[in-house]
Amino acid sequence: MRKADEQGFREFAAANAASLRRTAYLFCGDWHTAEDLMQSSLMKMYLAWKRIKDLDNLIAYARKVLLRTWLDEKRRPWRRAEQRDGELPDAADATVDPDTTSAKLWARELVHTALLQVPPRQRAVLVLRYFEDLSVAEVAVAMGCTEGTVKSQTARGLATLRTIVEKLDSSSGRVAS
Repeated sequence: MRKADEQGFREFAAANAASLRRTAYLFCGDWHTAEDLMQSSLMKMYLAWKRIKDLDNLIAYARKVLLRTWLDEKRRPWRRAEQRDGELPDAADATVDPDTTSAKLWARELVHTALLQVPPRQRAVLVLRYFEDLSVAEVAVAMGCTEGTVKSQTARGLATLRTIVEKLDSSSGRVAS
């Protein structure tokens, strides 16, 4: 790769790695796996950089690569057998009201736990639409499907997410605010 191309890729990767990692985390629910997915996606882009550097929307292409990398990882049987139940505690912020913080953390954890139980394609649509704030057309391009499919997967995903949240909320015994 020429120095100018390599510098261009380095700038792109430095500017977008954090966003791609966050999106990967929303897909998979594990920061370590998200890091691996982000790095794999960037490696694939690096190998194809000569062909893709002139695309109009490189970040959209990067999201598409990330999504496909994640879906490929989901299909690998060794990933299904791995158990991840160790949780690291969050650090407390002394400047915030504990009751408010507790409620926000509880709600965030509830939604995230529910999101991880939504089927992969529906989860991908929800993450891209509501966390990445992409339009229906942009999600359709990223997922390689029609806009109608994005709309139906969004509706089904939201219904599934709502059902799971209600089930988790009722089983936790906590009163939602």
